[in-house]
Parts: sequence; structure tokens; C-alpha cells
Amino acid sequence: MSPENPDVRVLVISGSMGSGKTTVLGEASDILTALNIPHAAIDLDLLGMAHLPPGSPDDLTFQNLEAVWRNYLVTGVRRLLIACAMESSDSLRLRKALCGASILTCRLTAGLETMRQRVRSREPGMLQEAYVARVAELEARLNDVHLEDFSVVNEARPVTEVARAMLALAGWV
Repeated sequence: MSPENPDVRVLVISGSMGSGKTTVLGEASDILTALNIPHAAIDLDLLGMAHLPPGSPDDLTFQNLEAVWRNYLVTGVRRLLIACAMESSDSLRLRKALCGASILTCRLTAGLETMRQRVRSREPGMLQEAYVARVAELEARLNDVHLEDFSVVNEARPVTEVARAMLALAGWV
């Protein structure tokens, strides 16, 4: 593994389903843009959304992330926001894909019922109940592995306030 590069900074926005990772990612990107801070923002779930044939590599999402991140690095981008639920095995793959970047992880938190309601609202399709059930399972898993450097409450407060608090705690603003 390459040594950590403090000039290349990554902020992982973690949390259970419905914690607001994608929404806060977008708002944090808007704040950084308004401050004229070059950065990239990637929703890892969207980058890896696929139904792959049998025998495909199990780390293809992280291979994709590595390729995209290298493209950003070539342009001079040195800050990256990533939305993903950070589970233990993902941490090692993420570090490998990000080539020695300095990584901080923020876990967004909210009450289980709030997260379930958010998932119900955004997932109206055939897998809605499976996704709603996954909220508590993933929350328990994230509690067990505790990979975050800090956490921010994302409930009953404006998204801009949540994103600013996260960026401030990360030392980005």
C-alpha cells in the first residue's frame, strides 16, 4: 500500500440506507463549488450499479472508482467526496482504489424510523420492503464495525447545515 498523501484528501460519507448520504454529498459539492474549491463527488452505489455476468470480479466497483479517480487526479483535482456505506471489507478496497489519499469517514446518523421513511419514499418499486428491512441490518453492521472518524446527525435539520457541519469537522471549510 502506498504511503498516505495529505495533499490528496477524500471524505467518505457513510451511513445506513436513508441516512442521507447522496443528498448530503450533493449539498457538500454545491458548498465546495460556491467556495471555488476544486473537487469531485462520486456516489459509489451509482458507480457500481450493474447486474454482472457470473465470474465478474467482485471488486469491479472499486476498479471503476480507481479509474475515475485517476482521471480526476490528472486534471489537478485533489479532493474527493464519496457517498457509500463503509463496511469493513470496503475500507481496504477503498484505500487501494484511492492510491494513498488521506481518507476521513463521516457517518451520517438519523433515527431508524426516519431512515425507513426516507427509503420508502425513494424506493417505490418491487424491492421496497427488502430495502426498508435492510436499514436496520446495515445500521447494526455499521455500529459493529465503527469505521467512521466522526459522525453528524442528519435529522430535523436543513441539508445545508448538515453538509457544512460535515465539511467543517473534516477541516475542508
